[in-house]
Amino acid sequence: MRAEPGRFADVAAKSVGAVWRAYDLQLTVYAALLAAFGLVMAYTNSVESGQSALTGTVFQRALMWSAIAMVVYIVMTAFDYRWLKTLAWPIYFVNLALLVMTLAIGDGVGGSARWVGIGPMQFQFSELAKILMIIVLATYLGNREGKLDSLGSILGACLLMGPAVALVMLQPDLGTSLVLASILAGMLFLSGASLRWLLAMAAGLLAVIPVAWTYLLRDYQKDRILSFLNPGGDVQGSGWQVAQSQMTVGSGGVLGTGLTNGGLVRGGYLPVQESDFVFPVLAQELGFIGAVVVFLLFMALLWRILACAWRSRDPFGTMFGAGLASAMLFQVFVNVGMGIGILPVTGIPLPFISHGGASLISLAIGLGVIQSVNIRQSRAEW
Repeated sequence: MRAEPGRFADVAAKSVGAVWRAYDLQLTVYAALLAAFGLVMAYTNSVESGQSALTGTVFQRALMWSAIAMVVYIVMTAFDYRWLKTLAWPIYFVNLALLVMTLAIGDGVGGSARWVGIGPMQFQFSELAKILMIIVLATYLGNREGKLDSLGSILGACLLMGPAVALVMLQPDLGTSLVLASILAGMLFLSGASLRWLLAMAAGLLAVIPVAWTYLLRDYQKDRILSFLNPGGDVQGSGWQVAQSQMTVGSGGVLGTGLTNGGLVRGGYLPVQESDFVFPVLAQELGFIGAVVVFLLFMALLWRILACAWRSRDPFGTMFGAGLASAMLFQVFVNVGMGIGILPVTGIPLPFISHGGASLISLAIGLGVIQSVNIRQSRAEW
């Protein structure tokens, strides 16, 4: 049979066109804009801390991690996500090994072990654990589609997540432990798991709160919760962070004080303003309008993640999108909530905005996998 002239070129052109149509450009744009806000916050925090505008440590590292995250995102988009299902168990055990290694050789503040030094950089593997556990749970739940009304399937998912939560709690890192729990809850709920069993398990968790308070929480974690319940009780002590954060947010007004001008108002008294309390800085310098723009970008990004998940014909893609959206929504809600004083301080970063390489890399992996799901399924349909 004689080959038709240009036949293979036409096939290739159609394939590329199908892939491009499946690529969710909006998702990329919203994520890039949020990352740009993160760079702006890194810049202003560098300047206000007395560092050089272009060579400040915070800003320099933010640029470096943003470049790495961009490469990771491209690689994960090109990577065939179906291999993740095949490698789910190795990924699971590698994740636990990294968390154990963090406990063994990690550094931190006040006796904690949260960061592992990699050359001149420090990496927080508990942040990476979020995305790795989403991959594992998406594989597990996807393989049990239609069977999640059984208590056994739900308990299986809990047993998978349990060791990771326990290892992170031992660091200790209450915030990341809560994010992992929110991932599990969100994925089970959106997978269609039996609501009756989920409510029964939630009631069981409430029942063990006194035990957790007595035996699991450290003294400083208890102080944070008590200061939240009684914010005026110790403004100079455990309530200092929240009091300074609320004053910072309130001083921004509608239009804000302007970039690099916020430090003159807060006088350098806001703690960890490049990570845990980055939202008050943003609200102060960019004002109410700037904060609303960031919220709208987060809503748009979550919408695109969920749209990609619902569009997926592969249960893994649906479950992965549900897990990524659950993690992001929980972190935004808690970080902003503690910044304005309506939730206890738990040390949860604001996605894309808080300074931190591990968080940004994990987000890049997650968004790249979502794009990979879109592209691979488009090819299959074509």
